[in-house]
Formats: sequence, structure tokens, C-alpha cells
Amino acid sequence: MKAVVMNGPGGQDVLDYVGRPEPVAGPGKALVEIAYAGVNFMDIGARQGTVWTEMPNPKILGVEGAGRVLELGDGVEGLKPGQRVAWVYAPGSYAERIAIPATALVPIPDTIDDRTAASIMMNGLTASHFATDFYCVQPGDIAFIHAAAGGVGLLLTQVVKLRGGTVIGRVSSEAKVAAAKEAGADHVIVDTQGRFAEETLRLTGGDGVHVVYDGSGPTTFKGSLDILRRSGTFCWYGPVLGGPGPLDIMKLPKSIKIGYATFFDHIRTPELLRQHATRLFDWLSEGKIAIRNGGEYRLEDAAQAHADMESRRTCGKLVLVP
Repeated sequence: MKAVVMNGPGGQDVLDYVGRPEPVAGPGKALVEIAYAGVNFMDIGARQGTVWTEMPNPKILGVEGAGRVLELGDGVEGLKPGQRVAWVYAPGSYAERIAIPATALVPIPDTIDDRTAASIMMNGLTASHFATDFYCVQPGDIAFIHAAAGGVGLLLTQVVKLRGGTVIGRVSSEAKVAAAKEAGADHVIVDTQGRFAEETLRLTGGDGVHVVYDGSGPTTFKGSLDILRRSGTFCWYGPVLGGPGPLDIMKLPKSIKIGYATFFDHIRTPELLRQHATRLFDWLSEGKIAIRNGGEYRLEDAAQAHADMESRRTCGKLVLVP
């Protein structure tokens, strides 16, 4: 089969489209033919050498996707050959086929197409965790969302609005304002220099926001602190751009609460994975949330997909098509 591997940490040039041995559905696993593979910042982090360092090179990138079950290994129950399934974390998803633990698979309902299913898993479960678990948004809450036109930001905006919140979104260019507003953002700030705090405080009458979702790296950390109201919540995420450095907890202002949100805590059991994924599929089927297509690339063009995502030119979810 064909797959995209990284030969070592580095830029997009370390990615190769090569032949790899056919995977086998061992005990407890399902062999899946991949229809779409999601592209995520986690993949860029792996390519750059910030995650997956314990896995030897060359290794197949990608963790998310959707496809159809070809074979089942011994001991697998609840699935059948020909069934459409999606997954959020299965290393080696930049490939034509993959053997995945059956407990990591979620059946796709007939109302959802493969591309949408592959696009909702990582970003949707992340957004769900942020707005319903890490900080449970209540009606009337004001949320500030960085990268509001990105894959996570667009879905997070929609989930916050579903829960009755107000959204102030930050985007990097005027070209992304329309997408953020289409997702439901009440206010959109265009900013690339980390100078969003003054406008946010003006919009909130000086009170600040109830929660800020920041995966934009160290440059926005101070501004995110500044826009929180008393006892506000700071949701930090996204390891690729790095952390803010050492914190003196006794110098944190306004009795704020700060934490690093990991979506795995939202789906820590197979039961929770299916429960939360089913809720996402229901929201999609009912038209309560929608996926914005940020671009489709051939599997062999994964390096270009990475380049486009890193340039911040894209808006919405990127997928690879084997």
C-alpha cells in the first residue's frame, strides 16, 4: 500500500510518499480502508519532532480519518466488514489502509458522509471538551476564541453558541472574518501582533470574558490573561507552538483559573468516545453545527497540506484523499 512517512524531524521535505507493508487485522483490531485522513497540527508537531519522539523513524504520520472496515481480527465485537467507521487517534492514518484497535472506532451514521466524519473527530471532540467539560459554558457567558477561523475555532464557536454564549473571535486576516462570523462569532478582531486585549475589554465594558481559549502560543499568553474577568477561566491548548514558560502561581491575577486542556480526558474510555462522537454526529445531522471545507489534497500531496496549514492561509478543515 501507499503511505506518507517522515524520515526524521524537520520541514515538509522530510515527508515521503512510499510503499509500505500491508497492515494486518490482528486480535482486537480492524483493518480499515481509508477514505479520508484529517490533517491536524498534531501531525505537524510529530513531523517537527515535538511529539512521537519515542516512535522510530521512518513512521507514517496522521491520526484521524474515516473509512470502511475490510476485515476483523479475533475477538472484535460490534463491528462488521463493510461498515463505515471514523477515528480520532490511530497513528499511521496518512495511508491507504490501517489496522486500528476496534475500541478506537466509531460507527458513522447514514446521515453523515465520510469526509464530514473524518473532519469532525479531532476538532469536534476537542471543541466539545473545551466548551462542555473543561469549562462548561452557560447562557450569557462571553468566550474569547483565538484562531477563530481554524478547524477547532470554527467548531468551538458553534458549540459555545449552542450553549447560549457570546463569542469574540480573533483571526489573522480580514479574509477570515466572514468564516468566523458565519460560524456564529458575535465580534471578530483581526490581529497578528497580540494587541487584541484593548478591543476585547472595550467590547465587554471593561469586565473581560468568562473564558479564553488560547492555542496560539506564547505571543498571546499575556493578552489572554489581561482579558479575563475576575475568576475567569484560561483554557490553554496546542503544544506545537510551545508554552508560555514558567509561571509564578502567586502572581496570577484576578483569581483566575488556568489549565492545559487535553481532549483525551474527554474520551478516556471507548464508551465516552462513542457517546461524545454520537452527539457530534447528531448535531451535524440536525444542522446545529457544520464543517467548513478548508481543502482536499491527494495523499501524495501531504507536504503541501502541511505547508498551507503552517502558513495560516487555510480556513477550515484540511483532509487527505488516498
